[in-house]
Amino acid sequence: MKTLKAVLVGALIWMLGVSIYSASYFIPLLENLELQANIVLAAGLIPIAWLGAGIYFKKEPDAHAVTSGLVMVLTAVVLDALFTVPFLIIPYGGTYLSIFTSPAFWLIAFEYFLVIVSYPKFRLNHKQASQAS
Repeated sequence: MKTLKAVLVGALIWMLGVSIYSASYFIPLLENLELQANIVLAAGLIPIAWLGAGIYFKKEPDAHAVTSGLVMVLTAVVLDALFTVPFLIIPYGGTYLSIFTSPAFWLIAFEYFLVIVSYPKFRLNHKQASQAS
């Protein structure tokens, strides 16, 4: 596993995730904008994390998916603590406690982890199916 590469890909995924999370506030569809932003992030994170996993595992298809996934998720958590919470959450009445004890935060983090861990297995199965045809 290349730790620096996992951190950089994790940071890219985080930037794209924060972008769609923030953008969702500009198109109010639900009365609860925080819920809306979490739904948009949960839906948008799947293709974003899949893209990031594709970048990470491109040259290392046998890399340790669990370790890589943990590094990428922890990168996002640290960046959330350093940037998202102080600049996007606290000014609107949120706190570190409200974010890091929110079930939605950890469900989205778990979803992110599952996408990263699933990517190499899917890629291997897809490759084997292509070769069998």
